[in-house]
Amino acid sequence: MTEQPLRVTATDSARALIATLRAKHGNLMFHQSGGCCDGSAPMCYPQGEFIIGDYDRLLGHIGGVPFYISGPQFEYWKHTQLIIDVVAGRGGMFSLDGPEGLRFLTRSRLFTETEWAKLAAIDNGTTPLVKALPPS
Repeated sequence: MTEQPLRVTATDSARALIATLRAKHGNLMFHQSGGCCDGSAPMCYPQGEFIIGDYDRLLGHIGGVPFYISGPQFEYWKHTQLIIDVVAGRGGMFSLDGPEGLRFLTRSRLFTETEWAKLAAIDNGTTPLVKALPPS
């Protein structure tokens, strides 16, 4: 059995910040919108505070936290693995990372041909639409 490539992953620094935020705020969620106000920064919210839309997609989990992406943004990035990292600075104005003096940052890399073939074989290269948060 071949393992499905992860569509989203996180660095050790990002996982450490997630743990800090979870200790302060409880269950969390991420959303990658690519919106105008905060650019393409991944936004971290208390779970359920951000309403997942009909066209949002669950890419996976990082540090045990669900990570969603808007449908249009997924179409741009579906050939890449998102790598969530942390850098010094202020995050998005609505994201929980802002007061920490750190911010989440999305890096990416193209899937290899082999990885893309595995994704296509498993789910035809798409991620199902989601309409609600998974149980916590």
